[in-house]
Amino acid sequence: MGKNVIRRKSLEARSASEADRDGGVQSVDRALSIIETLAEDDKGYRLSDLAVRTGLSASTVHRLLATLESRRFVQFDRAESKWHVGVRSFTVGASFARRRNFTAQAIPYLRKLRDLTRETANLAVVDDEFIIVLTRMESREIMRSLTKVGGRVAMVTSGVGKAVLATYSDEDVGAVIRHHGMPRLTEKSIVRPSDLFKELATIRKQGFAVDDEEAEAGLRCVAAVVYNALAEPLAAISVSGLTSRVTDARLPEIGRVVREVAAELTAALGGVNPG
Repeated sequence: MGKNVIRRKSLEARSASEADRDGGVQSVDRALSIIETLAEDDKGYRLSDLAVRTGLSASTVHRLLATLESRRFVQFDRAESKWHVGVRSFTVGASFARRRNFTAQAIPYLRKLRDLTRETANLAVVDDEFIIVLTRMESREIMRSLTKVGGRVAMVTSGVGKAVLATYSDEDVGAVIRHHGMPRLTEKSIVRPSDLFKELATIRKQGFAVDDEEAEAGLRCVAAVVYNALAEPLAAISVSGLTSRVTDARLPEIGRVVREVAAELTAALGGVNPG
């Protein structure tokens, strides 16, 4: 009983400034969740849809949208009565790519990768144990992409993620699995840690990773790591395409090309390939 009484008194004794601060933090969290939700779909969302997606009341969403709109983080399409990400969200997000100033330098190598393989070439980095796609060079072939630029994907479910995980210790890989699990996205998804560790051993030997319809049926991705000056993973590049084009017969050759272009980009950025 004594402990409970003490806890109640400490909560009651909180100052008005502390309560205001907590409310402010909650508002910031809610506003950011709205921006993240809007970023999920380029077609935009109606107010009612945003309320459902974020789990907030329509009145709360409307109030936050009004503030975000005044700062140009969101914009309203009156013709369709839908909300979209605004220009300020783009400029703030673009600073992420500018901070990783290798993005512009990577463009010629992505173009080379696309032209050599005739598939879409991607550049991605790891952020908080997720893969973030920074930019891509679209294939001239018909292509459907699972992850758009700026999108996040779990490391264990992507070729780029597995390529980077292959540079980690077993302990670090285990930590990623514990934090995010191993979701089954398709029938070919790797969902057992033992199978993932075997896959990573293969990746280390051949120098590239393959997402064989593990994230989406009908799509394959081949990826390799770009290293920094300390021989640590800086980013990764990949090519992705339909299984009808990225066939079993082409995989070894595509893997060789991706590995070699990744090594070239590593050298161009002043990085060092381990070993």
